[in-house]
Amino acid sequence: SLSSLFAKENLARMSEEQLNRYDRLINEPSNDWDIYYWATEAKPTPAEFDTDVMAMLREFAKNRNREQRLRQPDLEYLFEPPR
Repeated sequence: SLSSLFAKENLARMSEEQLNRYDRLINEPSNDWDIYYWATEAKPTPAEFDTDVMAMLREFAKNRNREQRLRQPDLEYLFEPPR
């Protein structure tokens, strides 16, 4: 999914506050599609989730480098020590 690809690329360099905002973003909305619509700007982001982390996710969703993102990332990044 968009959020797991974003996580693989960004979690290691996020501050503790950003990680908390990311955790809230992916866990509080009742529908994952809402996050996708906000990230792709198909729907406006509610104020409580319109943070720097959401801005990072929106920028990531634009895929300016035209990367192929057809498969889910492997999950080993969840177990890698922070850099």
